[in-house]
Amino acid sequence: MSYQPFDLTGQVALVTGGNSGIGLGMALAVAAAGADVAIWGTNAAKNDAAAEQLRGHGRRVLALRCDVGNEAAVDAALAETVGALGRVDGCFANAGVSGRGVTSFLEMTTEEWNRVLRVNLHGAFYTFRAAARHMVARGGGGVLVGTASLAAIEAAPRSEHYAATKGGMISMVRAMAVEFARHGVRAHAILPGWIETDMTANAVGTEGFRTKVLPRVPMRRWGTGADFGGIAVYLMSAASRYHTGDTFVIDGGYSLF
Repeated sequence: MSYQPFDLTGQVALVTGGNSGIGLGMALAVAAAGADVAIWGTNAAKNDAAAEQLRGHGRRVLALRCDVGNEAAVDAALAETVGALGRVDGCFANAGVSGRGVTSFLEMTTEEWNRVLRVNLHGAFYTFRAAARHMVARGGGGVLVGTASLAAIEAAPRSEHYAATKGGMISMVRAMAVEFARHGVRAHAILPGWIETDMTANAVGTEGFRTKVLPRVPMRRWGTGADFGGIAVYLMSAASRYHTGDTFVIDGGYSLF
């Protein structure tokens, strides 16, 4: 029999923020590899459009409106996901927001700080906790994957709140990797570089970024959501069954140059 570690048939993936960008790239890849997929997002129209794409792979698809910064909403959405699809084997906490209109850390408001932490860090905590409870109770293992950022390991002036959430994501993932290893539940963080998504459109589309930032990317292009499909499949697959607590930098070589 041939070695087929990347066949995800019979597994279920949950991707928050899965209706566009990196999340949709991961969701499409795991669906193509055979997994059924649940995506959570706050935009119903984008959820519906993404679900239509995902169904093209012939898998079961569930799209739910869920604000991951709302603890009760996350618990309810996880219960609905398990009720509809039977289980969750891979949980990708990908939903996030960027900083907004901050000209200096000195002027950052408490409201702006809390807005970013509410989704990026609290939302990841609620999502991971709900998924981990399910995986431990169900038995059989699983994987918890958080989308962090290069901002966690490189300076991000005027984005201290965003950087704090992404650094926190890495620390949370490493702790979960140790705590849940005995249950066969693995945990990892992915650190994207400059990726062309709805969230980064206002930055990467500017002349300044094209002339000053893009030349610093050795691969000479912005990343896309599709560039995260391979790592998502690997982390859900049997090929990574003894691999946990890692951080994966996917940035086209930006952080090396």
